[in-house]
Amino acid sequence: MLKNTEIASFIDEEAIEAILAHEARKDAERVRDVLAKARQLDGLDTDEVAALTTVSDPELLGEMFETARYVKDQIYGRRVVLFAPLYISNLCSNECLYCAFRKTNKDVKRRALSQQEVAHETRILIDQGHKRVLLVAGESYPVEGFDYVLQSVATIYDTQNANGEIRRVNVNVAPLSTEEFRQLKAANIGTYQLFQETYHRETYAEVHVGGMKRDYNWRITAMDRAMQAGIDDVGIGILFGLFDYRFEILALMQHIRHLEKRFGIGPHTISVPRLEPALNANIAAHPPHPVSDVDFRKIVAILRLAVPYTGIIMSTRETPNIRRETFALGVSQISAGSRTNPGGYAEEEAYDCSQFSLGDHRPLDEVIRDVASLGYIPSFCTACYRLGRTGADFMDLAKPGKIKDHCDVNALSTFVEYLCDYASPETRSAGEQCVANALEGMTPERRNTAQALIGQVKAGRRDCYV
Repeated sequence: MLKNTEIASFIDEEAIEAILAHEARKDAERVRDVLAKARQLDGLDTDEVAALTTVSDPELLGEMFETARYVKDQIYGRRVVLFAPLYISNLCSNECLYCAFRKTNKDVKRRALSQQEVAHETRILIDQGHKRVLLVAGESYPVEGFDYVLQSVATIYDTQNANGEIRRVNVNVAPLSTEEFRQLKAANIGTYQLFQETYHRETYAEVHVGGMKRDYNWRITAMDRAMQAGIDDVGIGILFGLFDYRFEILALMQHIRHLEKRFGIGPHTISVPRLEPALNANIAAHPPHPVSDVDFRKIVAILRLAVPYTGIIMSTRETPNIRRETFALGVSQISAGSRTNPGGYAEEEAYDCSQFSLGDHRPLDEVIRDVASLGYIPSFCTACYRLGRTGADFMDLAKPGKIKDHCDVNALSTFVEYLCDYASPETRSAGEQCVANALEGMTPERRNTAQALIGQVKAGRRDCYV
């Protein structure tokens, strides 16, 4: 296991500042050269990413966005994966100044769901049509300790209702030891997700003033321990607004390159939350480094160009309009119908106990109708996890473009499941047109496979995939 004193070198703040200074006055020719390289779908080097962060000219920005659209379409096509967070606990020993769940916030009702309550929340999500959940817990557990998380994962998998079940549980919990990560792997999770929040050490210390989360090194090496334990799908992220987004993106790239060098593969996903207001958290309502909507779209586009085969996740922190605009720029996964407090799906009145404010309050059905109406395919596919197409195996299919042979058809299969079992009449109508359009745009071989799976679903089978 890495020792904390051994990890400072892979986040090199002086190198980041030097690169940003060197690239600060690069001209349009340099930017266009970088965009041309990005179209080759091989990703970008750190200095090239830095050059893109300087773009403010509307014409160049438009070219960057168009390049991001091209890369997104080439790799991910028109599918958008949907999931829901499931908060099992807001018990927390940390003092994070931007978070409503911090230890000293006495206005938040503390709660850890019982396994019966976890099952009840899961049934509600199943009845909405969800197949993927992200289990979230504060950085403190009930008397069971870490076993509480493992029990909750098992409860979610064991819960079924009518035709539905949760087929993949991803997990966002505090950094673990290597042995605990092995136990999480044995629980059959999908992706382990953890955000550094900010890579800038001074800022990190200023906003994390109590609890284990104060330890920058323990947190940043969590992905090393997870991958050592055999979890090859990990998700990282930044809480934009705490520090200069240009620095954060380059530090994120350093983290990615470290994982690639050490384990042969980088993160499966990157999340891009912005600071949003939270109960009794002044810094959340007044970010030290606010990120405008234009810069936020630029962040998404840059990440899509820099790490083209990595999924980009956008939560319901953002408004429906921002979410729509970023589908084309690189976002490949979104949460929908979210609640960010324990018991939130069963108890609508508990909004005031949420971790942060939401920008998109629409139910899943309305989100799906919107996604389909825009020409994207809402996907609930979990086939890669269950067939072992994760980590390096996923990338081996993604980089030559073969993953579309699986993902496109499985997306349609799971979408038709939703339309048959859960959709409102309005969403079913929009969805059927979306499916027809998607089939028309497929190659004959891929269309035949998709139509065969769709036929099985309409005949009553569920969970059909290739």
